[in-house]
Amino acid sequence: MKKRLIYSCLLAGATLIAGCTKNFDAINTNPTKVNAEVFPPNFLLAQSQIKFSNSGYDQLLFQSMWSQSLACTYDYYGNGDKYVYAGSGRGYLERTWNTSYGAATLVDEMKNLIKGKAEFTNLDNVGTIMRMLILQRITDAYGDIPFSQEGQAKAGIVNPVFDTQQSIYTSMLSQLETATAALDVTKDKPSSDLFYNGDIAQWKKLGYSLMLKAAMRLTKVDPATAQKYAEKAYAGGTMASIADNAKVKADNANGNSNSDVNALLVKDDFREVRWSNTLISYMQSTSDPRVSAVAEISAGTGKAANEVQGPGINTAALQVGLPNGYDLNGGTTDVSKAPGYPGATPADPTVKDDVAAPVGKYSRPRFAVYDDRSRINMLYTYGESELLLAEAASRGWATGSAATHYANALAADIATIAQFSDAGAVPAGTITTYVAAHPLVAATALQQINMEYFVVTSTTFNFNETWANWRRSGFPVLTPVKYVGQFTDGSIPRRNPYPLGLPSTNAANYADAVSRLSGGDVFTARVWWDK
Repeated sequence: MKKRLIYSCLLAGATLIAGCTKNFDAINTNPTKVNAEVFPPNFLLAQSQIKFSNSGYDQLLFQSMWSQSLACTYDYYGNGDKYVYAGSGRGYLERTWNTSYGAATLVDEMKNLIKGKAEFTNLDNVGTIMRMLILQRITDAYGDIPFSQEGQAKAGIVNPVFDTQQSIYTSMLSQLETATAALDVTKDKPSSDLFYNGDIAQWKKLGYSLMLKAAMRLTKVDPATAQKYAEKAYAGGTMASIADNAKVKADNANGNSNSDVNALLVKDDFREVRWSNTLISYMQSTSDPRVSAVAEISAGTGKAANEVQGPGINTAALQVGLPNGYDLNGGTTDVSKAPGYPGATPADPTVKDDVAAPVGKYSRPRFAVYDDRSRINMLYTYGESELLLAEAASRGWATGSAATHYANALAADIATIAQFSDAGAVPAGTITTYVAAHPLVAATALQQINMEYFVVTSTTFNFNETWANWRRSGFPVLTPVKYVGQFTDGSIPRRNPYPLGLPSTNAANYADAVSRLSGGDVFTARVWWDK
């Protein structure tokens, strides 16, 4: 990709812009301006998509383990696994804010460039949908955030107000409804779109699916609004198959490698990051065929073998999830004290200076599925949207058949793993049999739906969403980790604290936002919809 180079030229000013285009005279006429005639605004959409999708350590070190999708004995992951600061804890924690707003800024600039230009009407509405996708992640993590005044530095607003989350959701739903309805398949197509290659029909389905997700966040605090917009989304037309999954494929050869994979392939991470017992034990309890698709243990014994970045053994019966909250320090929280500890894999006598691998029998994310530096980042799936429709229908709302949506979701969620790698493919016959054996039961519908939401968002590495839906739904029922020196009161974090620089860079608006938090700017405060 060359988009980074192009946008760097834009930011650098008129001198470098002249070196990046042949249209020197037009630019030199007004050297402080860049417009759609001299800069292709479509490039900014793709740049925003790759930036936003590459969450890497910010979700791996925190949300992935707060939700007990992953677990780790390596102390660098103490932030998520044990709620204690470890490694570059605060720096990575702030990436959810910084990276997401950075992606939003690219969309803002794109929309500025095309403002008032009818030939970019679809791109403008796509930008609105993309902006809502980005800002929902930020408000879900932090609560009240800059929203209405976000991206307006050019207008002189450098200290934006923090809108209340309630007002943000009201605006998000309205903007999604307007922008999605305005998309027109007969008009322009985005020419640099990493989600759908400019397919407006698919963007329309994404817009309504995002409206559905935003609506369902409100089930605890405003069920009437949740029902209203869930029904509108269903009527408008949500995702229809896994071909509609919103994802971005990384491109390692051109400098856009997958940040999740970059993190997982660090030797210490690869050796010790494991699927959580919460996830694997649940999947095994339902004989989920995804167990062998997504999990493996090392193919050899000893520490050296567990550091070999290659395929392991994915036999379903051999998979064991690692309990959260354990370490390798030899004390009461040493992993050897964990209930059901399967034992270490012994040192390989043929390897010089090898030692035992204490977590060698615990299951890691499968190498062939998750560890390609050019693999996709999944942002939202058809299966997720079907689960949300199933929940809405279970609540008695006019969104179709709950049982049908749930069955659709199960089949889609299992098939989706193959979009990461062919190695994750589960035979169609196996999927059909599994779905038939696991129908939705009215008495346990909310639990079934949200446990499957836990599985699909975990196995697609969308841990920001796993954590958000756990807070909303209460599923899975998690047991908090108890450990010395926690930055919470022993409970699982409910939000991210704001970045450390805000009290000095936007003091008054930061203080106003914090005043609305019960308990202050802490991990245990709850965002508005999390009641």
